[in-house]
Amino acid sequence: MIERRADLVRVRTALRRSRVVALLGPRQCGKTTLARQFVPADSLNYFDLEDVQSLARLEQPDTALRPLKGLVVIDEIQRRPDLFPLLRVLADRQPLPARFLILGSASPDLLRQSSETLAGRLETVPLEGLCLADLGPGAQARHWLRGGLPLAYTARSESDSLAWRRQFVQAFVERELPQLGVNLPAMALRRFWFMLAHYHAQTWNAAELARALAVNESTVRRYLDLLTGVFLVRQLPPWFENLGKRQVRAPKVYVRDSGLLHALLGIGHQRDLEHHPKVGASWEGYAVEEVLKALQPEEAYFWATHNGAEIDLVLFRQGRRLGVECKRMDAPRLSPSMRIALTDLKLEELWVVYPGERRYRLEERVEVVPLADLVAQPADPSRRKKRGG
Repeated sequence: MIERRADLVRVRTALRRSRVVALLGPRQCGKTTLARQFVPADSLNYFDLEDVQSLARLEQPDTALRPLKGLVVIDEIQRRPDLFPLLRVLADRQPLPARFLILGSASPDLLRQSSETLAGRLETVPLEGLCLADLGPGAQARHWLRGGLPLAYTARSESDSLAWRRQFVQAFVERELPQLGVNLPAMALRRFWFMLAHYHAQTWNAAELARALAVNESTVRRYLDLLTGVFLVRQLPPWFENLGKRQVRAPKVYVRDSGLLHALLGIGHQRDLEHHPKVGASWEGYAVEEVLKALQPEEAYFWATHNGAEIDLVLFRQGRRLGVECKRMDAPRLSPSMRIALTDLKLEELWVVYPGERRYRLEERVEVVPLADLVAQPADPSRRKKRGG
């Protein structure tokens, strides 16, 4: 089993400070496997709401849950939203005999119900797939191609991995979304998801997608928000600086898992990826996700002007304003766009993240950093010992 160190730390930290922790993410991202490292599946403190025995035990939920001590895990919590009021009561006991780790698919209904009922008691930890920091630098090419969903990454062959990811896309729109209470045409949503893959790493253009799908702009906006709410798409908001320049005001959109992006684009093998016209955009999205997982900034944006200046990430972290530019090239150089962003945004550091192995400075405050180097020791890449020129 691949040890998910960063995710384990995040969950442990949340459990120390919160009475109820919600571990939310799409199916097959590893929530159950992670939870079983805290409470074994055969424990009386573990409830799987897809298991008939757990459902039978919870026919009288107060009787089943109130006597338990320590950590209690409830998996697939969205199947029993009636448990939330009881969890509020149990989480308010003094002294507190038990904390709760609840797992579920990230449905908007689940989030709204939990936030209303457990306000001030609940901390949410979103979970994606495996991250590069857990896999090691030698896994970068495979991880980029296959993505982080565990069964896609660990498949025996690239063909098996691609087949699994295609089935995931189909099953998600046809079965998972209806189970979450989403009543939208599966075929239309699938077509939207496929089209969105071709807009990966571009600014959002609702009018263009609406025309292509023959629907109105509010409909495509609803599709986008839905896929964002279940952690399959990222909307990266624009940053505005007080400048005398016209700045881009639409969000940038990414398919969050690179493996799902490649399945949607019909990319099954490394050679296909290397020659695909979206290879640069794919690397950008992959690097953006890994940087955000590693650095865990308080706020994250992109910045762009209508004159062409842009930066992939503007991060606010530990009181610092940082810039990240993701480049798929052998030896990145300082570009005019980077100079403009560095000056206009008053960045303390600008890191140019690339897939290579050598680390070097371009000028003061600008450093080229291998992605594997950044995610391996993310605390502050700018303050570690420098290698190379």
